[in-house]
Amino acid sequence: MSSTKPVSTPSISPLAALSLKLVGIVTILASLLDFIVLLIPPDLLNRQWQIATTTQLVDRGIVPLVGITLILTGEWIESYVLTPPRRRNLLTDSRFWASLLSTLLGIVFLLLAFLHPSNVLSTRNQALEQISNEASQAEAQLEQRFSQQRSEIGALLNNEGQLQQAIESGQVPQEQIPVLQQLQDNPEGVNQFLEEQLGSARQQVQTEIGSRRQEAQKRVNREAWKSGIRIVMSSLMLAVGYSVIGWTGLRRLFALRSAA
Repeated sequence: MSSTKPVSTPSISPLAALSLKLVGIVTILASLLDFIVLLIPPDLLNRQWQIATTTQLVDRGIVPLVGITLILTGEWIESYVLTPPRRRNLLTDSRFWASLLSTLLGIVFLLLAFLHPSNVLSTRNQALEQISNEASQAEAQLEQRFSQQRSEIGALLNNEGQLQQAIESGQVPQEQIPVLQQLQDNPEGVNQFLEEQLGSARQQVQTEIGSRRQEAQKRVNREAWKSGIRIVMSSLMLAVGYSVIGWTGLRRLFALRSAA
């Protein structure tokens, strides 16, 4: 008869639980230190600083959650696998501090999810206002330049010597020379000529300025939308994850103490 050897159940080393808790604590402390460094120096009245800081906090927000999970897993192994459950002081129970930290971080990320859209919207409006101001300044400079050109051409038409000198030096295009010479004998046609010469150029530049303004506005709106959606959704997911773990852990701990 063949004998079968009993299958032995692999035992879990206490080192596994200790390692999980130790790595979890180090992960949390390192991430919290990183958060503190991001907040120094604080510039709470600067919306750009708020947006940049919120973005970096949310991007790194998963790290403490991993540390909290490692601590709770190590505690579970130690309390329910290696040794029988026992009543412990909350102040010395790492599960309590991990759950409390998780709850606090859940509240923080929930607040960030509501504050970030306001900052993004305000920054977007400021960027759009700046774009409009720059476009208005460009149009004002354009009108000033065309007004100056109008004065220069008018001065040439009123002074035959300057006109002849400008023609000889090549400052006047060849196709405009006959027209300018005719206008010397027809002062009433000067304004019409200037409008024809400068009007099309003005319209072209104004169209280019308008196109640039529209492109800049679309780019600002697109970037604000993408940044807002990504950070808000990530922050909400982090808030839910932290809150569920935190509240569940605290409720479980207090229920155990009440039962005992």
